[in-house]
Amino acid sequence: MITLKSLTLRRGAHVVLDDASLTLHAGEKVGLVGRNGAGKSSLFALLAGTLHEDGGSCHVPAQARLAQVSQELPETEESATRFVMQGDTALVAAQEEVAAAEASGDGERMAHAYLQLEEAGVHEAPSRAQSLILGLGFPVAAFTQPVNSFSGGWRMRLQLARALMCPSDLLLLDEPTNHLDLDALVWLEAWLQRYPGTLLVISHDREFLDAVTRVTVHLEQGRLTRYGGNYSTFETQRAAQLALQQSAYEKQQAQVAHLQQFIDRFKAKASKAKQAQSRVKALARLTQVAPLLAEADFTFEFQPPAALPNPMLTLQGVSAGYSGRGVLQQVNATVLAGQRIGILGANGQGKSTLVKTMVGTLPPLAGDLTRGKGLSIGYFAQQEMDLLEPCDTPLGHFLRLARTLSAEGRLCGQDTREQALRNVLGQFHFGGERIGQAVGTLSGGEKARLVLALIVWQRPNLLLLDEPTNHLDLATREALSVALNEFEGTVLLVSHDRALLRTVCDEFWLVARGSVAPFEGDLDDYQRFLLEEARRAREAAPRPARPAAPPAPVAAPQAPPKVSRRVLEKLERQMEGLNRERDALHQRLEGLTVAADIAAIGTRLQALETELAALEEEWLRSSGA
Repeated sequence: MITLKSLTLRRGAHVVLDDASLTLHAGEKVGLVGRNGAGKSSLFALLAGTLHEDGGSCHVPAQARLAQVSQELPETEESATRFVMQGDTALVAAQEEVAAAEASGDGERMAHAYLQLEEAGVHEAPSRAQSLILGLGFPVAAFTQPVNSFSGGWRMRLQLARALMCPSDLLLLDEPTNHLDLDALVWLEAWLQRYPGTLLVISHDREFLDAVTRVTVHLEQGRLTRYGGNYSTFETQRAAQLALQQSAYEKQQAQVAHLQQFIDRFKAKASKAKQAQSRVKALARLTQVAPLLAEADFTFEFQPPAALPNPMLTLQGVSAGYSGRGVLQQVNATVLAGQRIGILGANGQGKSTLVKTMVGTLPPLAGDLTRGKGLSIGYFAQQEMDLLEPCDTPLGHFLRLARTLSAEGRLCGQDTREQALRNVLGQFHFGGERIGQAVGTLSGGEKARLVLALIVWQRPNLLLLDEPTNHLDLATREALSVALNEFEGTVLLVSHDRALLRTVCDEFWLVARGSVAPFEGDLDDYQRFLLEEARRAREAAPRPARPAAPPAPVAAPQAPPKVSRRVLEKLERQMEGLNRERDALHQRLEGLTVAADIAAIGTRLQALETELAALEEEWLRSSGA
């Protein structure tokens, strides 16, 4: 059990937690939510032991094994499989003990070390590591590739796999979905649902929180409030709580006004002085109800487009790729005015390639791409954030964009005066000193808001959005969803945020196996499709060679002990019972479609196979066979 009592935590002069208390029970799956900058990551650092409380107490069981994702990019030439395997700290310790025992030449120590290595699961470790690697979206070929050969986002996936590889009682995950596509996200949800330890996760993906967590802890103004239920339940409970708080505050303010009015009216009259003094005491005794300090809402909207060409884009026999290497072939598609299209597909299939080709940053390798007259594209991609000038300011970016559009004759009636640009930035929470703050010092969420502001000001009629929510908190995601639904133009959206896809998109395209085609179904159908694809990938993956067992120390041969028939019969009954359970589970699997149920039964079947193998080995050894 994790307990925080009257806890105070500071980061410099900033008070992160102020007299905060919380209890978390073993095995609970907890979502930690709150505004960006509220101190969620600081609380994780406290639980991990890298920060220490300034007051009160924080108790995490000393024997609890902790796992968390390192935020540093790994730099190593080790293979992906080897790197992930080293996340198993028990296995690494056992391997180090074997090496030390062999160096010592102590036979008894070697025997114990080999046994410890066997118990740490040395034979199963490669397949466990590779299962995690496949689940997080890597191809089979990645097993042997060096870690340094992957991009930063893929290396962060390997860090996540390494954390999941670690045997743990407490797992801390800070925004684990940021570098994942939808296929890897679905797999991670199923894995975390089976995780037996205590889970704390920070995420701005509401559907991910709803699928994984059963407790929500809200960090606000230095206090921690525990709610039973997932994120949607928390929203409902908090809305009711805020309504009650506002009602109580308004009722008390009316009471205060009435008492104050009596005091002001009669305090100078001798006949009423005693009563007036009584009212003063009553006013002093009132327990003040805090006014409703709702978190600052963030809203924005897209201006009506100056024109709506139809069709907006037409692709005929288009092949797309990089440096002459085709990723997509013979793409035939038309984008019409007013469409809301979600682009689906497993990682590496070409979603971003398709979007970049439509934008024009990648010229088609073959075929024709026709743009409608008056087409104005608003493009959001992660590399757009990287292209922001770190030494420039938000206002500087707007002034430069205004000059560029004016010089190119692409202004659509926008007001380019500095005050007008300041007003636009203010709508995106860049006011006061922030408007002149260096972009390099902004958070990821603030940079994403700046890119959105720049897009909105250009008045596009076609939005191509490639993972726009990675750095956005829940409030900003909600604002984006509302703005996109009210947008009069066309939207093409690549995102792993299923809540955004569900609320914005009316139809879907599937990018797979080098082609682009309409996907007939909804997101639930797509998740089932992903699970089926993952099953096929696992079945097609080569099984790792079983490593040679370490040499056992030479011992004098001993005759097997005599075992009674009663013991053997007991083992046989146990095996029969496990076989019956296994057959029943296989029958249940045939009618199941829910991923969580399939995963739970799969986990139990794996455990049954392990138990059966152990019992059979014991029966053979006991019977002298």
